[in-house]
Amino acid sequence: MSSVAVLTQERFNEHRSGLLTEQSGGGGASGEEEALPTYKDAFPPLPEKAASPEGTQETANAWTSKLRPLKSSVITQVFHVPLEERKYKDMNQFGEGDQAKVCVDIMHKTGAHLELSMAKDQGLSIMVSGKLDAVMKARKEIVSRLQTQASSTVAIPKEHHRYVIGKSGEKLQELELRTATKIQIPRPDDLSNQIKISGTKEGLEKAKHEILLISAEQDKRAVERVSIDKVYHPFITGASNKLVLEMMAETGARINVPPPSVNKTEIVITGEKEQVALAVAMIKKVHEEKANSYSVSTVSAPSWLHRFIIGKKGQNLAKITQQMPKVHIEFTEGEDRITLEGPTKDLQMVQLEIEAMVLDLGNRMDYTEISVDPKFHRHLIGKGGANINRIKELHKVTVRIPPDNEKSTLIRIEGDPQGVQDARKELLELASRMENERTKDLIIEQRFHRAIIGQKGEKIKEVRDKFPEVIINFPDPAQKSNIVQLRGPHTEVEKCFKFMQKVVAEMVENGYTLLVPIFKQFHKNIIGKGGANIKKIREETNTKIDLPAENSNSEMIVITGKRPACEAARTRILAIQKELANITELEVSIPSKLHNSLIGSKGRFVRSIMEECGGVHIHFPTEGSGVDKVTIRGPAEEVEKAKQQLLALAEEKQIKSHTAELRAKPEYHKFLIGKGGGNIRKVRDSTGARIIFPTAEDQDQELITVVGTEEAVKEATKELEELIRSLDNVVEDTMSVDPKHHRYFVARRGQVLRDIADEYGGVMVSFPRTGSQSEKVTLKGAKDCVEAAKKRMQEIIEDLDAQVTIECVITQRFHRSIMGPKGSRIQQITKDHNVQIKFPDREDPNGEPPENGEVPDGEVKVEPPVVDPAAPKKCDVIVISGRKERCEAAVEALKALVPVTTEVEVPFDLHRYIIGQKGSGIRKMMDEFEVNIQVPSPELQCDIISITGLANHLDRAREGLLERVKELQLEQEDRALRSFKLTITVDPKYHPKIIGRKGAVITTIRTEHDVNIQFPEKNDENLDQISIMGYEPNAIAARDAIKALVDELEELISEEITLDSRVHARIIGGRGKGIRKIMEEFKVDLKFPQSGSPDPNLVTVTGRPELVDEAIDHLLNLEEEYVRPASLPASSGDEPRGPSKGFVVREAPWTTGTEKAPDMSSSEDFPSFGAPVAAKASPWGPKRF
Repeated sequence: MSSVAVLTQERFNEHRSGLLTEQSGGGGASGEEEALPTYKDAFPPLPEKAASPEGTQETANAWTSKLRPLKSSVITQVFHVPLEERKYKDMNQFGEGDQAKVCVDIMHKTGAHLELSMAKDQGLSIMVSGKLDAVMKARKEIVSRLQTQASSTVAIPKEHHRYVIGKSGEKLQELELRTATKIQIPRPDDLSNQIKISGTKEGLEKAKHEILLISAEQDKRAVERVSIDKVYHPFITGASNKLVLEMMAETGARINVPPPSVNKTEIVITGEKEQVALAVAMIKKVHEEKANSYSVSTVSAPSWLHRFIIGKKGQNLAKITQQMPKVHIEFTEGEDRITLEGPTKDLQMVQLEIEAMVLDLGNRMDYTEISVDPKFHRHLIGKGGANINRIKELHKVTVRIPPDNEKSTLIRIEGDPQGVQDARKELLELASRMENERTKDLIIEQRFHRAIIGQKGEKIKEVRDKFPEVIINFPDPAQKSNIVQLRGPHTEVEKCFKFMQKVVAEMVENGYTLLVPIFKQFHKNIIGKGGANIKKIREETNTKIDLPAENSNSEMIVITGKRPACEAARTRILAIQKELANITELEVSIPSKLHNSLIGSKGRFVRSIMEECGGVHIHFPTEGSGVDKVTIRGPAEEVEKAKQQLLALAEEKQIKSHTAELRAKPEYHKFLIGKGGGNIRKVRDSTGARIIFPTAEDQDQELITVVGTEEAVKEATKELEELIRSLDNVVEDTMSVDPKHHRYFVARRGQVLRDIADEYGGVMVSFPRTGSQSEKVTLKGAKDCVEAAKKRMQEIIEDLDAQVTIECVITQRFHRSIMGPKGSRIQQITKDHNVQIKFPDREDPNGEPPENGEVPDGEVKVEPPVVDPAAPKKCDVIVISGRKERCEAAVEALKALVPVTTEVEVPFDLHRYIIGQKGSGIRKMMDEFEVNIQVPSPELQCDIISITGLANHLDRAREGLLERVKELQLEQEDRALRSFKLTITVDPKYHPKIIGRKGAVITTIRTEHDVNIQFPEKNDENLDQISIMGYEPNAIAARDAIKALVDELEELISEEITLDSRVHARIIGGRGKGIRKIMEEFKVDLKFPQSGSPDPNLVTVTGRPELVDEAIDHLLNLEEEYVRPASLPASSGDEPRGPSKGFVVREAPWTTGTEKAPDMSSSEDFPSFGAPVAAKASPWGPKRF
């Protein structure tokens, strides 16, 4: 038994380190040698092959027997449909119409790929590619849908029919499915032996062949099967089966040749033995004759070139098959060959052509395959194939990415060799980048999505430009999802994530909303002329302010932004309202538990109080806040009135509140309320109950709510019900109205009548037809309403009878000012005084009479009438119609609107400041005081400024202008004081130190002393002059500060030291972090040499003497630490190591034989790759990989 030496880790380490000391004496050496492992123990040999050659042969056979040639699961077959059998024969619509739709449907249905081409004989060639099952299914669909249907019969003995049908009809069904035909077999009680077959011509032949085979199998006569290659079958059958029919007639035997669509080589002959033998001989004779003139050949072609040989839609192949139609070309995917069958001569020509094509493509084309994880395939393809199409077009290659269901990692690139390599490189880079990608979800409320994206995607485009490597996907709005997905490189995704979080936080902060109720009539003042006021508030508070539309009944102004900014904007808006009207604000203390009952359902109760008290605004605190204070804002009298009603209602609620509801037609509501609320006020005063009518927003327009104590509600309800019952009592009455007044009532589409109907419970008023001269007017409606309407009409008639017309003369140039914007002022006067006002037409400035009495030809000169010079111009006369006292009051109101002009003396040198930048200053004053301010042109050098406007506005405007003049004069004096200037002489070498890093030092001096400091330009003559401008004390203080800084700089010294350039980068550190730390610690300035400097080791240290010495010592210590000689041991305590013997074994081949032990130091036994590179000493120690 041989001993085995175990090589332990400790022993191995001892050998490697050379620490195992040699033992003196033979015994020691022998012991050491025995302890060494043998060569075979350390390196055991591999098991040898069996010695027996037979065994070897068996092994080889066993391997070879298991090997099977692998074939691709994808095949390509070509089917031909002759012209006479084509179902769709319209040559003008090839590739279009029904035939193309059928092909697309077949591809979708079977999964096979179809390519159509038309032969010279107008026959249809269809190339089908795909898996075998898919190709066979497609073939069945093609013959059934693209070929015409025919029918035929085949006669076999009656007793053979059951074999065709099979068990439970299975064989017949299988035969119909395989041949795509319909087979009808006569019933057993039918004596006929004819089997009828319907389908395509190809299917008929196939089915007939299969039926005859079944019959032949059952025939008792002789059966002979001859296997002949499929290519020779057409020669045996002959044209239109003529030859095979002749053989059958001559021999009397039945010959069954499989049709072209059946992939069988066996020909079956049945009949008498002599007849069968004769037929077999004749068939073999035909085969031998044709075999000598027909051949099969193969062309070597890489499988990846097959599709380029076939060409787009089979164009290249179609050219060859059209020229040589007898040659059959077969491609099998996965095999590097093409099979050709046909007449020898034609086949040789086709072979030469295909070989030339293969050689040309081989020289021009190349391919490669890369492996990419399938999960990245869709990203390589890109949205809508954008990425892969770009790579294809850029590098002129084709890229095949396997479909998802294959789960394959291989991507194939084919095309120009250079393009293939470039595309491969780009795809690998994309894949590598995607492997480093990560996806992160960011939760953002969907309400912010549109704001983040911006109009037309402008804002999100800025984010994408900032992070171009990150893909940001927002969910579809219909999904109602809050998840935004970020995808890209890890670091970029994190940066983008933080940036988006910051954007969302700002949006949340800026999304505070505040509702401010402002009386509708003051909205235009809030907006200001040309939107000046609202624009200013928006800009100065940085908020978004939305006002309701003009046609809206809402008075709420919505302010959005940061909370403090929203509060500031609200304060300014309320201040404008308060300034314009006598608006007061009052706080009422009402227990918070009563707030909801006071507000009522959908705010009905509080809204009724606001409407009844002249539209005051009542603001309740937020629900759940526990605050008792309720704010009322509006005119002083109305606010007090609303306060009393609120307190009374609150008291009722606390004592005992009762509510009742009753219904009345909406047209009765105005009559029940009465003019100015008179009727309903009577009911409330008499009963003490509150009556609330529905608003336009309420769904139930008939519901009236009565609120109060139980007794008060009962009384009010009783009174209202009586009123409603009386309104339901419809009566008809008449009155006389002079026909001259009829026009007034029916004018403007009966506006006056509509107003009467609205006010008096829907009373219908009928006037007689025009031209009848009848005075009878009919009124129909509730009795009380008819009486009230009748009374109102009498009042109108009295006004019309008492109507006078007064002329008011006001110069035409003031008319537009009197009318106001959109005629608002004149409409208010008309409404207030119940008069009609008509302004004259504007005077035509071009309508002057011709000079010197000239008139056009053919016209008679008419002398103009004599005009009284004292009479007013027609264009200046305003006509007012109505009662005399009302017309006189309207005249006074019109004259009060005539603008007047006053003059203010303002020093000419202040005019440009009053006008402001681009006229902003003067526009602001005109908007604020509602006047027109005219400043004389600069050429006139005039001090007089004219102010034109309403008399009550002029005083405010004059005071405002004078106040502005005082401000400007103070500013002028201040500018004069600030313009004090002095200069200081400072050596230019100190300028950078005074300026400081990024201007930090000089900015501090400027800010502390509020002065402007200018340094000389590079090309300035006085490079040592620094200018200081500002208030005199400040300028002097700044000068002293600069002098103190210069004095400190003059005390500094500079020392130059030699510092090994190899450690410069280490001392400077990443982005100068190291050097900044040293400079801050020692309060010195370090200057390292530039690249290309004569002495790269020279470093300059500047600072105070004691600090410079400390900094130099520190730098030299760092140099010594970083540049330690590589020869010195890392630790002085280590003992010297002996020479290493390496790994030693016994009984090695080179010790027992003539072989020599390998010398590991020999460059011949162990050659190095490339020139040896000396290891570079590093202060950080050896590199680790």
